[in-house]
Amino acid sequence: MRILYLLFAVLLLLFQAAPGSADPIFADTTECRSQGNFCRAGACPPTFAVSGSCHGGLLKCCSK
Repeated sequence: MRILYLLFAVLLLLFQAAPGSADPIFADTTECRSQGNFCRAGACPPTFAVSGSCHGGLLKCCSK
């Protein structure tokens, strides 16, 4: 019976999806990240400025 718990854990690790792999690829998101910037849902941190949009205009692209 103990082997079933181990087998279940191994199966979960094998079939685990990579984070973000299910997200659709948007052109504005790849452009933002290729320039070394990042996407954020809210306002950009104090030392960063908004330089565009991500995820089809839903997020903001923050740059230094």
